[in-house]
Amino acid sequence: MKGKIQNRDAFLDQIAKQLGREQKTGLTPPVWKHNPQKEVLKDATVDELVEVLKLQCTKVHTELITSTKATLSEDLGKKIKEFGSGPVITWKDDRFEQFGLQPLLKGQEQAFEWNPDLGYENIIKAEQANIGITISEITLAESGTVVLYSGPNRGRTISFLPTHSIVIVPRSTIVPRMTQAAKLIRDKVKNGEKIPSAINFITGPSNSADIEMNLVVGVHGPMKAVYILVQDQ
Repeated sequence: MKGKIQNRDAFLDQIAKQLGREQKTGLTPPVWKHNPQKEVLKDATVDELVEVLKLQCTKVHTELITSTKATLSEDLGKKIKEFGSGPVITWKDDRFEQFGLQPLLKGQEQAFEWNPDLGYENIIKAEQANIGITISEITLAESGTVVLYSGPNRGRTISFLPTHSIVIVPRSTIVPRMTQAAKLIRDKVKNGEKIPSAINFITGPSNSADIEMNLVVGVHGPMKAVYILVQDQ
């Protein structure tokens, strides 16, 4: 049930009165003299950003596979087999069909597609899955981060409950860093677009170290993460 906001203006007026000032009706973003966050990789080509992404993936213990639309199904199939096959869980997303992956995915043993009508059963399937497959909306080259939008057909548990995570990374989603990703999301808000209630920034598998700095990868969430970079334009 959607809630309603009541007595908001009266409430804010009372707070402003107690603070001894008028209620502000809007905020003007500050204009900074220097914006170093916008300078990093700003003139990099897509090819250069791909090289940055490749290098960063080696640092965050994430395998990056370069593919094309023609070979994507084959490349994904090989990785699924390498991980021990199903159970496999995916989003319910038209892009899987656009990439020609539906025959492969539906042919997997114990394949499951997220279904909002099934409620909690989706989470149980994600817990039992060996492989979760998602698609990046924005990809940060500098940090090796994929951005996943949740939604009724895109359960966020698919990215962290299965033992292995495979993320399809369309080449067109690559941006230099967090600066550009934040702007893309902010522009959506400014344009009145509906954005997801949860936007996850994921940088490979978890990396945990104890007091002696003994690194353990995959303690929380998938033990292994793979990005498959595909030429989509």
